[in-house]
Amino acid sequence: MAYPYPPGTPAPVPTCYRHPDRQTYVRCTRCNRYICPECMHSAAVGHHCADCVSAGAQTVRPVTNAVGARVARSTTPLVTYVLIAVNLVMFALQMASPNLERALGLWPPAAADGELYRLVTSAFLHFSVTHIAFNMLALYFVGPPLEHALGRLRFVALYLLSALGGSVLVYLLTFNALTAGASGAVFGLFGATFVVGRKLNMDVRSVLAIIGLNLAFTFLIPLFTSQNISWQGHIGGLVTGAVVAAAFVYAPRKQRNLVQAGAAAGLLVLFVVLVIWRTAELRTMLGLA
Repeated sequence: MAYPYPPGTPAPVPTCYRHPDRQTYVRCTRCNRYICPECMHSAAVGHHCADCVSAGAQTVRPVTNAVGARVARSTTPLVTYVLIAVNLVMFALQMASPNLERALGLWPPAAADGELYRLVTSAFLHFSVTHIAFNMLALYFVGPPLEHALGRLRFVALYLLSALGGSVLVYLLTFNALTAGASGAVFGLFGATFVVGRKLNMDVRSVLAIIGLNLAFTFLIPLFTSQNISWQGHIGGLVTGAVVAAAFVYAPRKQRNLVQAGAAAGLLVLFVVLVIWRTAELRTMLGLA
């Protein structure tokens, strides 16, 4: 019988395969090589070496969101929080300067006279504490799941296009009314939530109920109170949000980014054309042409 070591000679203490100067008796449960504490990676059973962990990571399929893009490591809904903060800051400025809402709110005659920025700035203004509280509460609950499902960049595009869609419909269908609020954007998020939920085979009946309830309030409250609610902004935002979300989640995988960007750009071009047409019409009515 042959012995690996001369009789009476103790066997040498094994060392780490990556650090030969470090003695260890722990083996990688996958490749059976000796590993020191620095090279150990906890596993469901035992420990794995760095090489086996790296090889295993390459076989793991990346997690993707509703549009097929990789999910960001951070789950903090940063964009949602920033949007809420911007709206709150603007409301504080309104409280400090009462003339701000007249300077930045959507009043069609002023917009037609060259102040088209009102189509965007009006979406970040609110007329009362109740007004901003409702919109920001809705954004706080609806925004994070959508931001996670779509990704931050697409969520920003969805929010801004929905806000603009609401403003454009207000611009097209009203004349002497001052309009403001994030309701168009919020309704856009409602519409997008329904579309994304359908794509993910989720039960969307509760979303439909929320949309229906809010639309009912939109049309019924003005009938029983003196409060005016812009149904044009709500409908414009709702439709825009649903269209944008559909373009995002149903885009074919191979041309996903191209289709999504093209749809967003195409919608923006449509809004620009409608605004140009309405501006020319209003200028003629006001004698500014």
